[in-house]
Amino acid sequence: MTRTSAAKIWIKLSAFIFLLAESACSPYVRYQDDNPAPKPKPVPAFETAHEAVQAMGVGWNLGNTLDTWWTGDSDGRDWKKWETGWGQPVTKPELMTMLKQAGFGAVRVPVTWSVHMDSEGNVYPEWMDRVNEIVDYVLDAGMYCIINVHHDTGADDNVWLVASEADYQREREMYEGLWIQIAERFGDYDQRLLFEAYNEMLDESRSWCFASLNLGYDQAAAAEAYDAINSYAQSFVDAVRSTGGNNAVRNLIVNTYGACNGAGDWNPHLKEPLKNMDLPSDSTEDHLMFQVHAYPLIDDIPSMETELEDMFDSLDRYLASQGAPVIIGEWGTFSEDPPKENLLYFADFFVRKSKEHGFGTFYWMTLTDGFARSVPAFSEPELARTIVKAWHGEGFNAVFPSMDEIEFKYCVTFSSQWSEMNLYDGNFSLDKYAGVRFTLDEAPENGDLHVKVYGESDGKEQYSPVQDKDVTVMFDPLILGSECSQVTLQYLKAPSYTATVSDVAMICPDGSVRKVIPSVFWGCYMEPISL
Repeated sequence: MTRTSAAKIWIKLSAFIFLLAESACSPYVRYQDDNPAPKPKPVPAFETAHEAVQAMGVGWNLGNTLDTWWTGDSDGRDWKKWETGWGQPVTKPELMTMLKQAGFGAVRVPVTWSVHMDSEGNVYPEWMDRVNEIVDYVLDAGMYCIINVHHDTGADDNVWLVASEADYQREREMYEGLWIQIAERFGDYDQRLLFEAYNEMLDESRSWCFASLNLGYDQAAAAEAYDAINSYAQSFVDAVRSTGGNNAVRNLIVNTYGACNGAGDWNPHLKEPLKNMDLPSDSTEDHLMFQVHAYPLIDDIPSMETELEDMFDSLDRYLASQGAPVIIGEWGTFSEDPPKENLLYFADFFVRKSKEHGFGTFYWMTLTDGFARSVPAFSEPELARTIVKAWHGEGFNAVFPSMDEIEFKYCVTFSSQWSEMNLYDGNFSLDKYAGVRFTLDEAPENGDLHVKVYGESDGKEQYSPVQDKDVTVMFDPLILGSECSQVTLQYLKAPSYTATVSDVAMICPDGSVRKVIPSVFWGCYMEPISL
């Protein structure tokens, strides 16, 4: 080694020693050692989507509550008016406790947002606060909760989310912005809160069952609608994940076109919503779910079983095979007033088969409906018991409080002329019910009230004046036809009137009666009074 080389090595070594010494004395380095920069919060270890479906068990929908989209009032800040606008009472935490004690493990809370947003797409804080309160009711009761974007989609005039690429491009920014607002509000919530992208999104022609049905089927239009559904689904996942924290691994739900399930054989295109649904790409694994809805006819039990077996197999083949579990976020039947034995058999069959396939189920709202939610009690306790036992087993013991166990009067305040309360809301044949009866605390003034019965078609309506406290009205088939859709008590004057109604019952052709629970139709407010 030359002297020059040795000198160069010494110079470099001296410089290195000097830098080490200066670093040791540097206030900056000491500050760094004593006060290390904060590290990013670790992403929590949320249960997988498959684990969540099993943990949720059977669920129920808080329908016609936060999902109302029209009440005749445009003030989206008045949450109470909107929450009660479709005949439901203000939601109370006791309702959620009742559901949990009965064996339900989850509640889907449909939420409509557009009527509660300003022109820039910002959700009114009053509405967001109320959604937050109800989410807390569910979680505090020990259940899972799903919130979604509900009647912002569908077939009504108010929808702004439509399954077409043009609509997606136009609304993408506001849609993603809405989900970012929701995700940020609930960002610290644990794994028991799930988000659902959209409800039953339809194409521009509002086609149910599959895209472009109302056009006589147009393959190109249908393909565009399915592409748009996948675009909305991906935007939803990306928007929620972008907010980080718990939302980086929160379980998220995407629906098929129209939430269609592909069941049936009456058209060759019925399974297209399943075949064309893609699992969105995601930054985390096994934290996405698919959702469909199901309302089969159950008048013919063998046909029902065949249809559902086909549906379950199709959901496995086209959706679950992509690696994500399936939930049936709404289910019930479109059969009008089916025999009880059919309904209970169907419920048991549906839940058992869903469990066999690893699917979650959320019954639509009627298990506890109207004033029953205030008690709280089940409107259909036997059906609720059947659903719960089909999941948990026959040995599962729970409490199912019933409205039949409690006597009520209903104080009804009619706020405008022609407003109506429902004595009975639902389609029925005159072979099943021949009349209605009820009692008022006081006989009304002449011309204040009448019973209005809606017949089998528009214009076929029966009007019967109410003159006494004890009221019985028999249905006239010459006026109504063979079927009816609704029986109401209508106020004929202005500006307002209050009546107390009790002992409401439908009269069967053999003279027996069936107790029923009245509800709000429009323009009135009802308060139950326990006797």
